[in-house]
Amino acid sequence: MTKEEKLKVLSQFRMVSITEGISMLVLVFLAMPLKYIFELPLMVTYVGWIHGVLFVVYMLVLFPTSRKLRWPFRTAVMGLIAAILPFGPFLFDRKLKKQEHLIESAS
Repeated sequence: MTKEEKLKVLSQFRMVSITEGISMLVLVFLAMPLKYIFELPLMVTYVGWIHGVLFVVYMLVLFPTSRKLRWPFRTAVMGLIAAILPFGPFLFDRKLKKQEHLIESAS
């Protein structure tokens, strides 16, 4: 796999990861308070559905990405755990940025 192909795969995964992370934050910090404080449960229905779809997409992209980039098993598991935790995808993205810089600097 060429350097450009690796960067493209990593960039696509990072985009999915950040989008999934934002949907988690919107669900937890906007939709759920609207449901429980203001009694507006419909927001959780819509945002929850969107987040669920993005979570599935994240999982579908995580494993092929880890295989293509030859991540250690531990890194793939970290990606899995990151998707479950609020702010997890953003913390995992720091590791991905470092990997991106390593790929870019490799000859």
